[in-house]
Amino acid sequence: MLACSWSVTTLAPYLSNKRYGTGFCCKATDLQSHANGDQDNDIKKKKKKVVIVGSGWAGLGAAHHLCNQGFDVTVLEGSPEDVGIRGYWYPHRNIFSLVDELGIKPFTNWIKSAQYSGEGLEVEFPIFQDLPQLPTPLGTLYYSQFARLPLFDRLTSLPLLAAVVDFDNTDTAWRKYDSITARELFKQFGCSERLYRDVFGPLLQVGLFAPAEQCSAAATLGMLVYILSHQKDFDMVWCRGTVKEKIFEPWIDFMRTKESCLMLMQLYWRLESPGSRNLSRTVLRTREEFLKVLNLASIDVVTVKLRLDRKVKIPNASNVCSGFDDSFGWTLFDLNIIHDEHNDDPVTVLQADFYHSNEFLPLKDEDIVAKVMSYLSKCIKDFESASVVDKEIGRFPQSLTHFFPGSYKHMMRGATSFSNVFMAGDWIINRHGSWSQEKSYVTGLEAANRVVDYLEEGSFAKIIPVEEDEPHIEALRNLNRRFNEFRDQIPLSNFFLQ
Repeated sequence: MLACSWSVTTLAPYLSNKRYGTGFCCKATDLQSHANGDQDNDIKKKKKKVVIVGSGWAGLGAAHHLCNQGFDVTVLEGSPEDVGIRGYWYPHRNIFSLVDELGIKPFTNWIKSAQYSGEGLEVEFPIFQDLPQLPTPLGTLYYSQFARLPLFDRLTSLPLLAAVVDFDNTDTAWRKYDSITARELFKQFGCSERLYRDVFGPLLQVGLFAPAEQCSAAATLGMLVYILSHQKDFDMVWCRGTVKEKIFEPWIDFMRTKESCLMLMQLYWRLESPGSRNLSRTVLRTREEFLKVLNLASIDVVTVKLRLDRKVKIPNASNVCSGFDDSFGWTLFDLNIIHDEHNDDPVTVLQADFYHSNEFLPLKDEDIVAKVMSYLSKCIKDFESASVVDKEIGRFPQSLTHFFPGSYKHMMRGATSFSNVFMAGDWIINRHGSWSQEKSYVTGLEAANRVVDYLEEGSFAKIIPVEEDEPHIEALRNLNRRFNEFRDQIPLSNFFLQ
């Protein structure tokens, strides 16, 4: 039995990288049976085995549930890279339920955030759940504290609600909007140039990791629907250290210490012999869905962690930054506030993550640091008098998902043409409606449920659905569906290019 949790960023290395990978073996057995050797061997022979490729949110999510169901579970691959969206939105209900089950507290309290450009502060986002609730999207628009964006520009965001209502996460909606760029979407619905440049564009550069003209309008709407369907949905918490340290390691320990689950750390040779690589490629290239994956793409990331020689006041712990170069976006985090290990540091420790950072990868560390300090000084003037005393640069080529226009038709479903192979991860098409880490985790649970169904053994994982739309949005969606059904009945309604 093979349950895979590949995304495009892990599939390619799995087939070609010449290095060892780490993994763990999760064997769910009755510990009392170890006292009887023959009985133990009989049980082992009867245990159904599952192999999971990938040890991120999707892989560990599947492993967690399948281990609980009594399967022998082996997870291949090393620890995932801690890059991408670092915050956890209010709607991440399945992940929050998981950490409660594990009995850990890896997250900060809800934290305010801000957005900067080369001209300084652009907007501050409060903790929306603490404020009187207004109908969507009025609360997000009204309570966000814009420093320089005129009211008229803000109001040009309202027509976009029509697209949000029209996008219902169905296959039809994805195909309708995936062929155009996010920039075309904002232009089509009358977004002002300044609102696009100072707000929507930068948010997409750190939410979808690429400039808006390189992002699918469908993926844009999918993310916006998820984080803006309710006023409180835009609120975020942050991991109080690395995800590996605060979540994944305790998670693995939790599975290891359960009485029904004995886990062993092992090293695996990742299909590196020429014969095994050729066999894998030969098998996969006979299946259309795996060939289509080769049309997908991913994005470069550079992370910069700096320790300064003094304390610099950063008004908000989480920040989106833009306006320095149209080709990339970046985030700024005050680790003195977010990470436990830096809470009491007498000097500022910060991290800046750069997305779509192709131009950063070949630079020397010193040149990257110089650029970052220059950018920081334009956002917050106090950085001009600070010096760097220590640095940690991370380069992660092709590490994040790129939802480019036209990518949807190449993405995979959870089930494959192999009856015993299932997929999970942020590239996988599903209808749950979640995004980012939550989507990866949910698709892992969905893959585990497919394994349970295929093997006809065990119970299905309970997946918490996204919160229902507010009544006025649901009414608009129903009206929009009836209009689309009526339009489809008109002769030649599908004759012209949509």
